[in-house]
Amino acid sequence: MKVLKWGVGVLLLLVVGLVFYVTVLFDPNDFKPQIIAAVEKQTGRTMTIDRDLSWTFFPSLGIEAGGITLSNPKDFAEKQMVAVNQIVANVALMPLLSKEVQVSELKLDGLQLNLETAKDGRNSFDGLTGKTEAAAPTNAGKSGTHSNITLAGLNIGGISVSNAQVRILDRQQGTENIFTLSSLTLGKLALEQYAPLAYQFSGEMPQMTVASKGEGQLKISANLQQVDLKDFSIKNTLKGASIPNGEMQANLTANIHVDTAKQVLSLVLSKLDLADISGSGDMTVAYGSKVPKVEAKLAFADIDLDKLLPPSTEPEKSSEAAQPKVVDTVATEPDLSGMKAVDMALGLSIKSLKVAGLTTDNWVMNAQLNNGILELQKMTADLYQGKLSASAKVDGRNKVASYSFNSSLSQVNLRPLLTDAAKVDMLAGTANISAKGSGSSLIPVNIKKNLDVNGNFNIADGALYGINIPLMIRNAQAKLKGDLSSPKGEEQKTDFTSLSGSFTVKDGQANNPDLVMLSPLVRLSGAGGANLLQESLDYRLTTALVDSLKGQGGKTSDKLAGIEIPLLISGTFAQPKFSLDTDALFKNKLKDEAEKAKDKLKDSLFKKLGGH
Repeated sequence: MKVLKWGVGVLLLLVVGLVFYVTVLFDPNDFKPQIIAAVEKQTGRTMTIDRDLSWTFFPSLGIEAGGITLSNPKDFAEKQMVAVNQIVANVALMPLLSKEVQVSELKLDGLQLNLETAKDGRNSFDGLTGKTEAAAPTNAGKSGTHSNITLAGLNIGGISVSNAQVRILDRQQGTENIFTLSSLTLGKLALEQYAPLAYQFSGEMPQMTVASKGEGQLKISANLQQVDLKDFSIKNTLKGASIPNGEMQANLTANIHVDTAKQVLSLVLSKLDLADISGSGDMTVAYGSKVPKVEAKLAFADIDLDKLLPPSTEPEKSSEAAQPKVVDTVATEPDLSGMKAVDMALGLSIKSLKVAGLTTDNWVMNAQLNNGILELQKMTADLYQGKLSASAKVDGRNKVASYSFNSSLSQVNLRPLLTDAAKVDMLAGTANISAKGSGSSLIPVNIKKNLDVNGNFNIADGALYGINIPLMIRNAQAKLKGDLSSPKGEEQKTDFTSLSGSFTVKDGQANNPDLVMLSPLVRLSGAGGANLLQESLDYRLTTALVDSLKGQGGKTSDKLAGIEIPLLISGTFAQPKFSLDTDALFKNKLKDEAEKAKDKLKDSLFKKLGGH
């Protein structure tokens, strides 16, 4: 027993002696010149430590430093790259002997980072990379490697970061961004126990400011390989001219788990509120490989993107001036190289989505991004009493992206769809439309030029708006009789039972070679197309009366029944123009009358010659 007491006493005496030597006889300030010289030699920068380094005593060994600065490169506007007001670290001595780390306090106050890019392209980090970087172990970046450090215990009384600021100045672009971490606090932290975490942050950017604060519970596993952050709640306020209504709230609540051994991060998003958008979901990120792999499933309630878009500042165009124009501007392909930086599998559902006035419901989408290729494997949605179904692929591996798609609309109420989507009130009915195509380039004008599509359509129980074919025929019939009085006004609409055809799109031209419209009164057929670049129409059709005009404003008359009457459609998508080809109509009428007269003459001669 005496031996044990003596052993403990000697050990305690050694520890006390070591503390006495380190804190009293050993002055860390003696090494300040060597530290400053070594930093300047390595970086070429000037370092200062204005305050004396000071020790704290038993039972915790600690050091306090302050007034530390590191300069930016010479002739930079911001003289200091790094400035620190105060650093405090206190570690209990006795627990270290049994591999227990007990930190009574970790404190960082007044960190200032000035990161500057000069007009010649130089930046604050130039010259900071030393040769020791190349000597790093060759297996340091390999997937699956992790630390083997183990501790019997870890106890941190608290961590505090205050008044930290990062300024990013770009002299080339003339921009300045300021990010301020007002506070970051972590309460008492022990292994396998949750500790309270909170922060307050703000940012000032040229077009936007952001204020963010959050809190949650942090836990570290005994083997230091797993980190959990539960009930992590973040509240953000964004302000700026580009923000809808000048201000937006973006809040979320999540649980986060990081496994450093497996190199996997998991996130369960229990609540997301972005303006009027709410949702939830989960995500897994495997970051151990060269290309991270992400799997995500997200579900959103009602989304109205129109509320998030800035109001249009363009004045309304008069009907006379509403002519499409092709604007010759220099455009560049979007940079899709980021598509190679991550592989992703995404499942997305949206209860309802409104954008550009178009309303859809029950969105379901499955997409996959792999090696720069984005594949939309499935997309379905309900819209206007019908259904949308589509699949698509975008290949972003090359400088000019290519794409392909296969889509269909079934049993869609066409009139409100066209009115909401394109502000075109021209066509009504229940539509079935399918289209399959491909193209290259994502520049809008090139999409129209390079689009290659094949499709077909069938519209049942509908109407053409802006044209009353029976009325036009009656007016033409009246003129044939010599009646040049002004026609009576009636609704400009032509009802039909079916409208069908096929179409192709190539080189900016849409072609419809087999348009057929059927109705109880009128038969219409022909061909035509549209110039997608000019947004103009060019159709040459023929229409013929079935029997009479009775039923759509006309009296029983078969004067023109069976005669093919040319109908021309021109103008623009927004303002189509309809007209009868009267010259051809008169020629057809005269030809018909001549044929009738010829037949009548033949009959008369036949009777005179004794025929029956």
